[in-house]
Amino acid sequence: MTPTALNGRTRANALAAMTDSEGLDVLVIGGGVTGAGIALDATTRGLRTGIVEMQDWAAGTSSRSSRLIHGGLRYLYNLDFALVAEALAERGLLLEKLAPHLVQPQPFLWPLKTPVVERGYSAVGVGLYDTLAHVGAGGGAGVPAQKHYSRKRSLEIFPDLRPDALVGSIRFYDARVDDARLVLGLIRTASGFGAYAASRTQVVGLVRDGSRVVGAEVADLETGQHSIIKASRIISATGVWTEDTERLADIGDDRGLRVMASKGIHLVVDRDRIKGETGLFLRTEKSVLFIIPWQRYWVIGTTDTVWEPDRLHPVATAADIDYVLEHANSVLSSNLTREDVVSTWAGLRPLLQPAASTSSTKVSREHTVSEVSPGLIVIAGGKLTTYRAMAEDAVDFALGSVTAKQIPSVTADTPIVGGSALAAARADLARRAETMDWDDARVEHLIGRYGSTVAELFELIADRPEWGLPLKAAPAYLRAEVAYAVLAEGAFHLEDILLHRLRLSVETRDHGVDALAEISAIVAPLLGWDDEQIAREEQNWRDRVAAMEAAAREGDDESATKARLAVEDLVPLVDLAGQTRD
Repeated sequence: MTPTALNGRTRANALAAMTDSEGLDVLVIGGGVTGAGIALDATTRGLRTGIVEMQDWAAGTSSRSSRLIHGGLRYLYNLDFALVAEALAERGLLLEKLAPHLVQPQPFLWPLKTPVVERGYSAVGVGLYDTLAHVGAGGGAGVPAQKHYSRKRSLEIFPDLRPDALVGSIRFYDARVDDARLVLGLIRTASGFGAYAASRTQVVGLVRDGSRVVGAEVADLETGQHSIIKASRIISATGVWTEDTERLADIGDDRGLRVMASKGIHLVVDRDRIKGETGLFLRTEKSVLFIIPWQRYWVIGTTDTVWEPDRLHPVATAADIDYVLEHANSVLSSNLTREDVVSTWAGLRPLLQPAASTSSTKVSREHTVSEVSPGLIVIAGGKLTTYRAMAEDAVDFALGSVTAKQIPSVTADTPIVGGSALAAARADLARRAETMDWDDARVEHLIGRYGSTVAELFELIADRPEWGLPLKAAPAYLRAEVAYAVLAEGAFHLEDILLHRLRLSVETRDHGVDALAEISAIVAPLLGWDDEQIAREEQNWRDRVAAMEAAAREGDDESATKARLAVEDLVPLVDLAGQTRD
């Protein structure tokens, strides 16, 4: 469709190009936000770049976040001024230049419980937050400054706040983002600049020439074929799988980075269940709690607990859900119950692990880059907001200081696909919407997901007018969006669409089950599925939904994981011995 399209053809071409005799300058392992950012940074410096991901793009941590682009207000309490300043600068870039369609300003109220002391130190903290944002963004923070409210005014803005839970509030701004779509945008942008990208491609071994790592053995999980990708430099950005990647290099336990997985869970409730015009920011004894308005629902989270079971399938337990509900109800008059929970999701933060650390909440969120073996560079830590800075550091490190200065990063001035000419695209969409009988909500939905690439949807609809209609079981989405997920966004399975493209997995109580037949009817001809494959895809999703619901009824991580793992993966990974892993 376009030079940035991801689909079966581009994936096959990418694998062929990566495995040719020429070799790559840089091979990136890991298709989350950090790896995607590295691929974009490297290819826009003119390096022959490839990126592989063992699952779908953003399938791990990068599709399971709080969906916030933020400076980390709570880190000011630890006096981490440099960390906060860096994050706020990156927030400004995303809001104003890089991804204004995907990243939107989000106001929050911070309820205050004491009238003088708390308001005083909180005002100083938020004021410093605003100041760092303006300095880091070169005078343009992208969001308004703080504002103070009385209890009366706070309750007018957020009627469902309990009057006894506050004496007033401070309004401040951060930003929200669809994390998975940000990763897709980065991968597509990198592809448009020449990077080779292949999902469902697992690194199962590393190739050495003497002591130096010079390539990787990869398994194409769609076909079962194994091949070798040669590269001058390999950069691992595998998050909570960092130590697994390092073990492929056989570097020994005394070398490499150590990463701890910390679980954060989120709840989804219907938008009409809570009455409020902003988000809420609350500090708890273990973490912070955000109550975030998002499209047709609210997102409430998160937790911060050490996670040791299966890293592919972190799940929310009944205890996790009750914990979040309890803290939300401590400030809300809505009296939320388990019946109000539409869905949950759980993600794992990759936290750098100091040797003596005993609590995940005390581990720094700053990132580290290290050459753990000649030719193998590993980056770990960090957070969603600072992916671009992390990517720049990783590529600088891989190139060395002299070469990095000669070919510096240009990603601070490189909009993500869909992020340029946004005003013109919005005007064009508004004009077209009149002929399609689409309301303002539909226009905002499409602009917020596709930006200026929304014109490509109209190309599909021009060829297939029926794709301009909404899905019957999920009318917020057009049928064209399903087709576009396959033709341009690299979806190869129903789970890719339901988890990371349309997000019906968390937006509806049935988790997209009712829409399966309609979605299959659209994608099956595009992917060449027969009736047997359609049935397999649909049944796997039904089983997966049942397993996730069963896990959420269990009280502890081990029992919940057992319930979730009762269903085999549709596309299983390969273990290090070459055996299929459940």
